[in-house]
Amino acid sequence: MPQNILTDRLDAGPVICAEGFLFELERRGYLTAGEFVPEVALEHPEALRTLHVDFQRAGSDIVEAFTYNGHREKMRVIGKEDLLEPLNRSALRIAREVADAVPGNLMAGNISNSNIWDPTDTARQAEVRGMFEEMVGWAVEEGADLIIGETFYYAGEALAALEVAKSSGLPVVLTLAPMAFQEMADGAGIVETAQRLEQGGADVVGLNCFRGPETLMPWLRQIREAVSCHVGALPIPYRTTQEEPTFFNLSDEAAAVPSPHGRTFPTALDPLLTNRYEIRAFAEEAYALGVNYLGVCCGAAPIHIREVAEAVGRTPEASRFSENMANHFMYGSNERLPEHVIGLGERA
Repeated sequence: MPQNILTDRLDAGPVICAEGFLFELERRGYLTAGEFVPEVALEHPEALRTLHVDFQRAGSDIVEAFTYNGHREKMRVIGKEDLLEPLNRSALRIAREVADAVPGNLMAGNISNSNIWDPTDTARQAEVRGMFEEMVGWAVEEGADLIIGETFYYAGEALAALEVAKSSGLPVVLTLAPMAFQEMADGAGIVETAQRLEQGGADVVGLNCFRGPETLMPWLRQIREAVSCHVGALPIPYRTTQEEPTFFNLSDEAAAVPSPHGRTFPTALDPLLTNRYEIRAFAEEAYALGVNYLGVCCGAAPIHIREVAEAVGRTPEASRFSENMANHFMYGSNERLPEHVIGLGERA
């Protein structure tokens, strides 16, 4: 049986994959909220390279090419379809360069939800397949080690993505992103869809995006019990609840100035972030379930990936700067810290 570089690694232990580049690059000023198109790969490649390195230093084993929303339809929406192939190839080459700088890192090509899939329109479905085929083809040509298909809320689109990704001959990760109605948008069951993906040959099935730790974990448990392949878990770092299961419907009644478009998603979510310790706790729980493919999606910063890495026993390069409150001027225990300043901590 031919070697599978991804499953061999997963059989041996955890593999960490950073995602969430859309939100982080928007926060850094390199991407337009709402459009969320990865033009940064062409306009500011140094910014994309820096972000990849930051996540890599934090513990990510996979450098995922930033081609999310870099498909033909999204480029048509913003009137830049002519940049489609250059954008994809630039993102792939940057990811390959960053991955090659660290022995053992893998580079992933990426396909994602098209937002035009229609379960009743075969012409639309063929169009989406064509978009996947060209992106997977470029990923193979640029030396990807695996293909990640992510954020699918239609079961049919996820299965189509898997079929195209498998045709590359590379290992495939396929993760779902169920919305608040607790099933796939075409009526298929979430767990059933994960099982169908496993049967279709996905090396990793699981969940990414849309849901934070509290509302992703219950579905993760069910999927882990229902499939025998490796499982992936990449929540968003936001405090979704049973009443507000996804970041699309999170509310923030304390906001003095609400967003002009009337929702916290995607630009007013900041007060609803989980803290780093909540992400660590999620990673520890998922890992204890036997989930070896771990990461964090939209909203993630390198600190979240470092927490995931440390939660599974890793000491990435960025752990050099893990917190050390013993030396904090007011909370610390270092003998050189003056007592009268430490005393201010009780009333600061």
